[in-house]
Amino acid sequence: MEAELNLLEVWIPEQMQPGTIYMLERAGELGKVENPFWAVLACPTCGSLGLITRQQWAGLEAMICGATTCSAEYLLVDGKIRFRLLT
Repeated sequence: MEAELNLLEVWIPEQMQPGTIYMLERAGELGKVENPFWAVLACPTCGSLGLITRQQWAGLEAMICGATTCSAEYLLVDGKIRFRLLT
């Protein structure tokens, strides 16, 4: 299953709906040097905000929502959100 990824160009947290991403103005300056934070992504299932790394943005690492009531697993692929299918 896939969902659209929506880009927010100006940081207005109230406008972060599920599946919205905001690219950090100082991307790459925070977090680990080898894999810094790159953006803020609203979980496509529950809308909880979380930082994502450069490797997650590039689709090289999957993400799991950190909210206490959500455990969505997803990956960014070609500008879309691809949910991990549970077997």
